[in-house]
Formats: sequence, structure tokens, C-alpha cells
Amino acid sequence: MAASGSLFSDRRARFGLIVMALAALIALCAPLLAVDPSLQRDIVATRFLPPLRTDLHGTFHLLGTDRFGRDVWARLAYGARVSLGVGVLAVLLSVVIGTLVGAAAGFWRGPVRAVLLGLTDFALALPRVVLLLLLASLWQPSAALVIVVLGLTGWMTVARMVHGEVRALVARPFVESAIALGVRPPRVLARHVLPNALTPVIVAAALGIGNAIMLEAGLSFLGLGVQPPTPSWGNLIASGRDTLVNAPWVATAPGVALVVVVVAATLLGDALRDRLDPAQRREERS
Repeated sequence: MAASGSLFSDRRARFGLIVMALAALIALCAPLLAVDPSLQRDIVATRFLPPLRTDLHGTFHLLGTDRFGRDVWARLAYGARVSLGVGVLAVLLSVVIGTLVGAAAGFWRGPVRAVLLGLTDFALALPRVVLLLLLASLWQPSAALVIVVLGLTGWMTVARMVHGEVRALVARPFVESAIALGVRPPRVLARHVLPNALTPVIVAAALGIGNAIMLEAGLSFLGLGVQPPTPSWGNLIASGRDTLVNAPWVATAPGVALVVVVVAATLLGDALRDRLDPAQRREERS
């Protein structure tokens, strides 16, 4: 598809924006759309109710109930708050760190560039999944820990992209003119260089959200992320893995939600890349 036209002319972008907006709306309006996700009444009478059933207390369960009689839809909606929030905040942290490191390495030469690029290459050489499991196992698992761990292990790609963009921009005449006029280097970097180097950052952020959500779900599934009874899509899938035969909806609902949101974020990132960086798109297709 051509890069011309509005972003909404791309079907991938429309699908991604609609799904992400709907997921964000459900997360924000969870208290209005669902009951208390930890509510338990008569466990024996309400456990493993199938979808579209009403229990003895008159409560309608859109996606059924789990082993403790808790509403699966409610836990899915509240889990969206955790999963989406962790994904967005982790990507924001990694983007900030990567942008600062990449901009400094691309703008200043000498020891500053050598040290920052060496640090980036060292961090890239470390296997991220192993590092995630190690860091998550050293401290008490929580949403805050997952955000920090994902942010501190995901900034290197952004740093490399920003470094390349900044190095190309520094050689442009407008940067040399600003320096010749006596503008201080930090101001040149902040006012003239960085605003023109943010295209790959935006694309990386859109693509990174889906990856961060998936990693958070994986950590929570393994018991190293968000801990029950706080719902997240990862621990919801884990709680239903033993009941796939007699109550498949417990794990299927969060699993489908996770796949749809991750695919939507990836498609949105691809559409943004084609829209903001058509040269890269042509290069990949050639």
C-alpha cells in the first residue's frame, strides 16, 4: 500500500486503532462494565458456570465463571487494566532511555559515543528472556517490577535507531548553521535534532507495546509477574490451564483477548512504519 493518504486508509491501521481503542475503553470503564472481579458468593453453586448463564443470585455471566465462582468477564476487563498499563508504561520507559542514550551517542563523539554504544551492544548481547526471568526471580513479583524489568531490557533497539537518525541529522547544514551561530549543543540537540529523529521512535513504540504485553503475560503465566488475586491476562490463562477440558472458557477468553490485542498493536506499528518511513518500506520490499 502506498504511504500517501490518511492513516485510516490503511486497513491494518483501522483494525489496530479500533481494537486498541476498544481495549483501552474497556480497561478504563471496567468498574462500570463489570462486577467486582474478586467477588465470590456460593462457590459450589457458581463455579464453572458456562458463558451466557445467570447464577442463583441473578447475576448474568457473559463469559462464565472460574473455579471460585468469579466472573470471567470482570476479571478479563480488570486484567486489561494491568496488561495494557504494564505494556504502555514499560514501552514508555524503554523509549525514554533509548532515546536519551541514542541521542547522546549520535550527537557527541569520542569517549561518550564509545561508552554508550559499548553499553548498548553489551545489553543487546544479553538474552532478554533469560535476563527477564533472572531479574523477576530475584525480587518479589509485582506490576511495578515487571514495568521496570521490561523497560530496562527493551531500550537498546530504540537507542540504535535514534543513534543512526541523529548521526545523519548532525551532518545536515541546518545543524552546522545553528552551531556556527553560537547555539549551545544541548539546545541544538533538543530543539533541532531530536524532533526530526522521532519517526523510528514512534514506530518502535507502537510495535513494542504488543511485545511488552506478550512478555508480561508470559511472566505472569510463569508466576513471575503480576500475582493473584490481581487479575492480568497472563495469570488468568495460567489459572485456566488445568480446566481446558471441562471449562475451556476460563483460559480461552483471556487468550483470545491477548492474541487480538497483540496482533492489533503489531499491525498498527506496521502501518505507522509504512506511513512515516516509506523509504524503509520500499527497501524491505525490493
